[in-house]
Amino acid sequence: MQVTVQQLVNLPFYTEGPVLGPDGRCFFTTLSGGMIGTVGENGTVEPWGKTVCPNGQVISAEGLHLVCDSQQAGIARFDTSGNFIDYLVKETIAKTTICTPNDLILDSHQNLYFTDSIHVDGKVFFKGADGTEKLVLRDIHYANGLGLSPDERTLYVAESYRNRILAIELTEPGVARSKAEVFIQLPQHPSGELTRNLPDGIAIAPDSSVWVAHYGMQAVQVVDIDGHLRFSIDTQLPLTSNLCFVEWSRYKQVLLVTGGYGEPGPGAVMRISVTHGKN
Repeated sequence: MQVTVQQLVNLPFYTEGPVLGPDGRCFFTTLSGGMIGTVGENGTVEPWGKTVCPNGQVISAEGLHLVCDSQQAGIARFDTSGNFIDYLVKETIAKTTICTPNDLILDSHQNLYFTDSIHVDGKVFFKGADGTEKLVLRDIHYANGLGLSPDERTLYVAESYRNRILAIELTEPGVARSKAEVFIQLPQHPSGELTRNLPDGIAIAPDSSVWVAHYGMQAVQVVDIDGHLRFSIDTQLPLTSNLCFVEWSRYKQVLLVTGGYGEPGPGAVMRISVTHGKN
């Protein structure tokens, strides 16, 4: 296996929310910088949208951006040109108060899942395309990144302060069959410091493997469908926040990885290529 890490750009602020647009543009957010931007392969950054504290983001089938604003307790919507439309969710959902929206995903029916990152009683919420609101799971010690299996029957959640990934079996969109199970307990930093662990963003690969941005470990952890660690990637980002796939094949994966060297900054966006031998 060969890993190539390219720093696309240095920024004043820690980065998050990587996503690949339908036109091939790579988007990211800057949290404290308040910017949603794009970055090209040559490192060119262009501002695209703005909100108070943009975190995770996803692009809908209509091309709208849904962005967690962690300081506004809401999910902001932007049109295809980066103009703010409104808040899809704000302050409460399913008769429950929202504190710090962090990450979000859409299923194939455009149903929305998002995490509320608080200690001990972190939560996962559901906002259906038909307006249905549900509390999927609570009592998560800092619910963070989210991923959905290709068959959409399993929801993966990073439980940051227990350094593990949870798996939730879904009986239908937004409805858990039972309590979450521990999918994998991730490696611990040799220092023993809790904040040097903290799984963050998640990306699910076409082969169902789970790729985890491991915040304090300067790593992406790659986990197979059975919950076994396959390998780790050194991101060269001391604080690794999130990732998305730019390219995928059996022998080569290309990732866009966000994070930085401190919070609130500086930050960076990395392009990481992983190449496997064909024999």
